[in-house]
Amino acid sequence: MSSDIVGDGPPFPVDPEVMGVLDRLWRVGHGAYLVGGGVRDALLGLPGSDWDVATDARPERILAVFPGSTYQNRFGTVRTPAAEITTFRRDHRYADHRRPDSVTFSEDIFEDLARRDLTINAIAWGRRGPGAAAQMVDPADGRRDLAQRLVRAVGDPGRRFDEDALRLLRAVRIAARLDFSIEPVTLQAMLAHAGDIGWVAEERIGSEVCRMLGGPTPSRAVRLLHQTGILATTLPELDSLPPTALERALEALDAVARLQPGHERLALAALFGTLQPAALSSLLARLRIGRHDIDAVVALVAAAARIYDPTWSDADVRRYMGRVPAELQDDLLVLRTARAGGEAEAELERQFQERIAGQRAAASPLRLSDLALDGRDLQVTLGIPEGPAIGIILGRLLDDVIEEPALNTHATLLRRAGRLLDESAPAVSGDDDVLHPPIR
Repeated sequence: MSSDIVGDGPPFPVDPEVMGVLDRLWRVGHGAYLVGGGVRDALLGLPGSDWDVATDARPERILAVFPGSTYQNRFGTVRTPAAEITTFRRDHRYADHRRPDSVTFSEDIFEDLARRDLTINAIAWGRRGPGAAAQMVDPADGRRDLAQRLVRAVGDPGRRFDEDALRLLRAVRIAARLDFSIEPVTLQAMLAHAGDIGWVAEERIGSEVCRMLGGPTPSRAVRLLHQTGILATTLPELDSLPPTALERALEALDAVARLQPGHERLALAALFGTLQPAALSSLLARLRIGRHDIDAVVALVAAAARIYDPTWSDADVRRYMGRVPAELQDDLLVLRTARAGGEAEAELERQFQERIAGQRAAASPLRLSDLALDGRDLQVTLGIPEGPAIGIILGRLLDDVIEEPALNTHATLLRRAGRLLDESAPAVSGDDDVLHPPIR
């Protein structure tokens, strides 16, 4: 436990706007401290910290000192443009393993730090008030754990995780991101409380999982989830994979992180690439991933699973490309590269992607939107009434130009459409018995 006088300024860089928040609270007579992950990351020399401020000022006082700020919740947090400001507090019973039944505000920074989750998040820097000296406050010896690269719960680990099961996921995420070990007693408590994740809202689980996948080596997080027993509760589909399949997925996940850091959609596709579409869609919906992203991930996984055969013709390559939405083409190439295992497979993938690049450079037609005519041309020029026949004819024309791109001119496609029309006169007249088979 330590509380060190460190001079007037913080022993690490702090955004001027954040220092302005502290200065204003000090000037009006309040104690105020930087706390939490921002202090932790700054002490580690990591950039881009999100700063939190803890103070003895009550929420209504904070709102008065910072006009235009917003009161976030009943736990004493006020948001300003520069930082979140929370009143010192002491927690009470957590009946739902997630949020305290009640909160009592405190005047004491030490009480506030004692309720926090991890020692490395329970370090503060600031002043007790306008006339006090600036100091580091570290009652749980978090700086020692930073030096030893340990994630350790504050106080009794079992109590910390029993209070709030979300802390289990945060501990994993932080340990994985920083490449820290989990202290043994804390690890045992995580194993004992892994089942408590069931108390956490699926949306919060999804948010934490996605943040884990955004780390520099995201496989660390998945391995820790498995080691602590949390994977079986949060992602049973992964937990049940054979070890070799899980290892391939983790290799692809880390490869995606190297190729496209922080790309959530690709990370999800790499990690869950062995799942069938229905299972994958269900899992992502459970994690509260948006529908547009779910559809994109399912499409990427399905396309990346197709194994390239060097005997494919150029038309085969174009057909493969045409099955993937244009906006996912670049993501697909990254995912295929990440999934390639071993030098022989990687070389085959390089050859395939060179062929794809050639087709893209040639602007080869791949989709209905690439055709040199559209349905309105068929209606106006050939007199085809609106209906299924238009789609059937356009589909056949697309097949033709994928096979031979030189056919993709307006005049040529009109002539071919006319011949197809003559071959399928009953379909155009509305005979339901022949509308559905493709025109040949």
